[in-house]
Amino acid sequence: MAVSPVSVNAAYQAAQRVAAAATETGGASATGGIASQNFESMLGDALHNAVGTVRAGEAASAQGATGQGDLVGVVNAVTAAELTLESVVAIRDRVISAYQDILKMPI
Repeated sequence: MAVSPVSVNAAYQAAQRVAAAATETGGASATGGIASQNFESMLGDALHNAVGTVRAGEAASAQGATGQGDLVGVVNAVTAAELTLESVVAIRDRVISAYQDILKMPI
């Protein structure tokens, strides 16, 4: 399986954001995990960042179509948007699969 530099960079940046969020919240809570309110804000921030990345890719694509944008910048922005969209779809599929597994559990 080939790993692109863009996906490696995106994974590294995501790991840095998670580490920074854990540092800001003081790490683990007394129950051994991150507090639910912090998870909610982290999830909201991740979704907000995903939407921002996709919008930046769309804007760069429009600039590239009109000949105003730098080719390398357009390709990087579109690739980052594609990677973000694939990640969101994969997470959505896993959540749906987990929900279906819960529904299949006997009572």
